[in-house]
Amino acid sequence: MTIDKVFGNSGIGPLDRTKNRGQAKKTEQAGSSAGNDRVQFSDTLQQVKQAKSAGSSADVQRSEKLQALKEQIADGTYRPDSRKVAASLLQFLTESK
Repeated sequence: MTIDKVFGNSGIGPLDRTKNRGQAKKTEQAGSSAGNDRVQFSDTLQQVKQAKSAGSSADVQRSEKLQALKEQIADGTYRPDSRKVAASLLQFLTESK
């Protein structure tokens, strides 16, 4: 029996593995020392920022509307549209079945 039969003819044996690890470390070190690493963000990040700012302005509008409704309820001047309330209730009841 020869060594070729144990490891095959692929040339990958215990010694070849250690050689490959050394080459990988050299490549990593060369890449990091080159100084060419850059990070570029896509337009997605900018879109997320815009969506957050739009969401916060929507929150402000919602809170203003909610405050106005609270004042109307406190004053006794709030008069909901009974047709809209009935339509919402019917839709809720049909969806929950």
